[in-house]
Amino acid sequence: MAGSEAAWQAAEAGVPVTIHEMRPRVGTFAHRTGSLAEMVCSNSFRSDDDEQNAVGLLHWEMRAAGGLIMEMAHKHRLPAGGALAVDRDPFAEAVTARLRSHPLIEVVDEEVTALPDSGHWIVATGPLTGSALAQAIADEAGQDSLAFFDAIAPIVHYDSIDMDIAWMQSRYDKGETEEERTAYINCPMTRDQYEAFIDALLAAEKTEFKPGETAGYFDGCLPIEVMAERGRETLRFGPMKPVGLTNPHDPTNKAYAVVQLRRDNKLGTLYNIVGFQTKMKYSAQTSVFKMIPGLQEASFARLGGIHRNTFINSPTLLDDQMRLKSKPHIRFAGQITGVEGYVESAAMGLLAGRLAAAEMQGRTLEPVPETTAMGALVTHITGGADAKTFQPMNVNFGLFPPVDARGGRKGRQVRYKMYTDRAKADWQAWLGVRQAAE
Repeated sequence: MAGSEAAWQAAEAGVPVTIHEMRPRVGTFAHRTGSLAEMVCSNSFRSDDDEQNAVGLLHWEMRAAGGLIMEMAHKHRLPAGGALAVDRDPFAEAVTARLRSHPLIEVVDEEVTALPDSGHWIVATGPLTGSALAQAIADEAGQDSLAFFDAIAPIVHYDSIDMDIAWMQSRYDKGETEEERTAYINCPMTRDQYEAFIDALLAAEKTEFKPGETAGYFDGCLPIEVMAERGRETLRFGPMKPVGLTNPHDPTNKAYAVVQLRRDNKLGTLYNIVGFQTKMKYSAQTSVFKMIPGLQEASFARLGGIHRNTFINSPTLLDDQMRLKSKPHIRFAGQITGVEGYVESAAMGLLAGRLAAAEMQGRTLEPVPETTAMGALVTHITGGADAKTFQPMNVNFGLFPPVDARGGRKGRQVRYKMYTDRAKADWQAWLGVRQAAE
């Protein structure tokens, strides 16, 4: 995501770009193709609400900046209520086609194994950085690479879901069209079914870490077993919450818990189980997940898994232009910088591409206002966060300079609108200054 967006932004600014991509020659645990911007975990960019949600605001800012990732996401979007979910394979193929056809972009299929000594570089290797390059980064940083473990959720074939038990509905019927209001498949559980499911989940055989692996999890993508270990009701107040849903097969009885599945492709033949990242072994997954009502005969297109993600201590290593302090001809972008999520990764790529292009053209861009989603993120990773406790972070309004709004839930809604209105004005002003400078 980050490398694709960085290349696009730099090329659109008139700078020739070479993308070095190791796939498909060198694969990873999670990737299946050689496409650029391949989505390997969820197929969702999360909320598209640009007035009440920080990630939705980031969507807006990227669109305003001519972002390729958001353009292609919109063209290949799937019904998902208020979220922006995409048809993952056509999306990645479209991004790849646009980049490969750009007259100023060359894509070289090779693995980079060391930090270059000269030139202008953006390292946007993502969470699954090749081992040789990861070691080179660690050697340059003079410390061990930081890391955390990330998990992916299973994907189910639609025609194997029992729709006499499950039903289609977005939570609170959210969405402007009937297709959006029925974007999720819901599988209801009684209390007894939920308790039996939790028992099986806790008892299932799990993937164990290798000796010496001590990295933690990112809280926004916890395996369901880890959530269950924190308390038997945790899942029922998380991904399995039953609120905002009415079962048309049994409308008078409220489900004790609900498992949701979200469409994973445009054809509607594949659905991923929302929030069900897992580190269970494959054999355990099939038996445990088939305990879910409606999935008793489920056929899985992909089972879940867990992998190690690499990120650097950006507050210590990067300057406010996203350059490596010890080698300022190298910038870092994306999840390796310690932002979490597809959108945040692509956003840091967008900014790195613009910063690099400006520098090569003899200009220095003004710092992005901290009041914007883009500015709040880059400020956090390049000095706003405590280096001693630095961990991956999604965009959220807690990263923004505060606004003055009070008064319970209504006050929170007003405050969020104030955040987004201020951010949009400041982002447009920053883009205008940059364009005027060109």
